[in-house]
Amino acid sequence: MRATIKDVARYAGVSVATVSRVLNGSDNVKETTRKIVNEAIQNLDYEPNYLGRNLRKSETNTILAIVPSIEHTYYSGILQGIAEKAHVLGYDIVISFSNSDEKTEERLMGMLSNRTVDAVILLGTRLDTQLLDTLNEKYCISLCCERTESNNILTLTVNDEQASYDATSYLIELGHTNIGMVSIGIEGETIFSALDREKGYKKALKDHNIPFDERLIYRGSYDYSSGEKAMEYFLTLENVPTGVFAISDLLAMGVIRKAIENNLCVGKKFSVMGFDNISLSETFIPSISTVEQPCKQIGNDILNMTVDNLIKKDTHTGRHFAKHRLVFRESTQKD
Repeated sequence: MRATIKDVARYAGVSVATVSRVLNGSDNVKETTRKIVNEAIQNLDYEPNYLGRNLRKSETNTILAIVPSIEHTYYSGILQGIAEKAHVLGYDIVISFSNSDEKTEERLMGMLSNRTVDAVILLGTRLDTQLLDTLNEKYCISLCCERTESNNILTLTVNDEQASYDATSYLIELGHTNIGMVSIGIEGETIFSALDREKGYKKALKDHNIPFDERLIYRGSYDYSSGEKAMEYFLTLENVPTGVFAISDLLAMGVIRKAIENNLCVGKKFSVMGFDNISLSETFIPSISTVEQPCKQIGNDILNMTVDNLIKKDTHTGRHFAKHRLVFRESTQKD
């Protein structure tokens, strides 16, 4: 039987990606490793078939990244991390946008069955959990940005509950006890990151002996205008919040703009925290305090773990967390 690139990798004790880099003449390989791989190639009489490699499963060296939308700029940082790590490991990346459409995702997932790609990384998904689990039994699938109910699929996100807890706790440390939250609520859709962030918000209030009030959570869509609508709603309450935690920076921007229009002193008596740390959060006036997701690192790590799973299935399964951090700017300045 003709030797494959996987046979070479096993013989040399290295990854398929390392063998690929040697075959492609990459400089990013130690000389000792290159020698071991070349010896394995010679001993196994391995002959790369570049014309036919797309016909063999797990030897296309191509990974598909499915992105729900082009509207959320933090995806670009994740894609950058994916692309950079893929280049190092000798893989090509195909990027496709699903526009958060389930049928489009299903069609794109067909690239696995026809062996056009070796693996799929989903940056959020509308697909049914049971369908994903079924596909994952046969193919290599990874998730980042957004989790599902499945505990079987490799999933990398920040710890949304803990990140929200930390952001809310910071507002409490500033002296706020009446804190509004701007979340996401789309009919017929479960957004687990939003649910987890609401849990963190509620837990922070409880741990600081602040009663939870359901009226202080506004649920809308992801966009800027929803943040404006949230602030308009908060202004109708008998006790207007003195602090707001928004689960995205775009929502925070909408909150801030509407607050300023209503003569609230943002960053002094009225504080706002966002989430994501997109580039606009730093240049917005006032600049926005936020929870930073290490997008590029998430991209690096999810690609690396996905390639590991290609080499040995189920090396990485279940949930993994990237480290978040709070970024403090003008929107939460202390008096």
